[in-house]
Amino acid sequence: MNKKRKSSSLLRLFPFVFLLGMVFLIGNAFITVDYKEGISGWSSIIRLNLAKLKMCKTQFRPPGSETLPRGIVASKSDLEMRPLWGAKRNKKPKQNLLAMAAGIKQKESVNKIVNKFSSSEFVVMLFHYDGSVDEWKEFEWSETAIHISVVNQTKWWFAKRFLHPDIVSAYSYIFLWDEDLGVDNFDARRYVSIIKEEGLEISQPALDPHLSEVHHQHTSRENKSRVHRRTYKVIGRARCNENSTGPPCTGFVEMMAPVFSRAAWRCTWHMIQNDLNHGWGIDFQLGYCAQGDRTKNIGIVDSEYILHLGLPTLGGSAENKTDSGELDQTKSQHSSDKTKPSPISQMSSGRSEVRKQTYAELETFKHRWKNAVKNDECWIDRFRA
Repeated sequence: MNKKRKSSSLLRLFPFVFLLGMVFLIGNAFITVDYKEGISGWSSIIRLNLAKLKMCKTQFRPPGSETLPRGIVASKSDLEMRPLWGAKRNKKPKQNLLAMAAGIKQKESVNKIVNKFSSSEFVVMLFHYDGSVDEWKEFEWSETAIHISVVNQTKWWFAKRFLHPDIVSAYSYIFLWDEDLGVDNFDARRYVSIIKEEGLEISQPALDPHLSEVHHQHTSRENKSRVHRRTYKVIGRARCNENSTGPPCTGFVEMMAPVFSRAAWRCTWHMIQNDLNHGWGIDFQLGYCAQGDRTKNIGIVDSEYILHLGLPTLGGSAENKTDSGELDQTKSQHSSDKTKPSPISQMSSGRSEVRKQTYAELETFKHRWKNAVKNDECWIDRFRA
């Protein structure tokens, strides 16, 4: 009887145990699915965040702006003037920049140059090396020009400090000119059109060979030519021909009226030495900033040519060259005073010292270039024969 009762009890418990087991199995399946889905969801979130982090790391952010939200970063600037109040005038941004060293005694020459550059297409910046600024107000364009005044500094000193590539990156071409240039046969708009068509990254207007002070024959104007990129003349020891690969035969401009593309100027700016004032030596290395083949990307524009007067304007305030009549008058006023050096002798002495400094800086630059090439193991000279 007892065995029968136990068997009967087990039979009654069996459905309950079976039901409990089914509930356990089904519940475990749901828990496993939820767990897997949870793991999968978290894995997706982690992968998404990692991808986002990787994308953010690959995005370029200007140095110093890493802590700022991307949308607030203004990475470019320009030289446009802004009104102090009222609505901003909607006008087309100027595309190019004319920057010049300027002394007040050459104001007529500077005025003629500036008037050759359209006010709607060029920003004008004057580097005043003689301290005179207000005297330029007689010219209408002076009101919208950028004036920077530091006494007895060259245009290269000014350019290194005030034409940083990030500041002038808004401009397609930078004209970095001297003041002693005749521009009767020059048109800036046509010039820009030509260098764009020719693909010139670094250029200059040709020099009138009959009236200009010409230091390098390569820059002399060639008749019936639009642009030339090389000369075939004998220059010192160099016999220039079709096989010439570098200065002074090709890939070269002088430094009185160079014109740089945006990219070429970024490179050139870095080559200007901060502690050297005159920029001597840079002209022979400009090929490294030509954005490619210097024999093709550097050229002289013959159809838009200029006159280089070669006036010695630095070396002292008395040294800004004036017309011969004024010099003769100054000489006669002091001819009886034997105890004081005349302004002309002071001028000669000042120019002599400036000349010595330019040659000294040339040797310094050449020495630095040689050492830089020697010590940079990763640098490859693309122009080495």
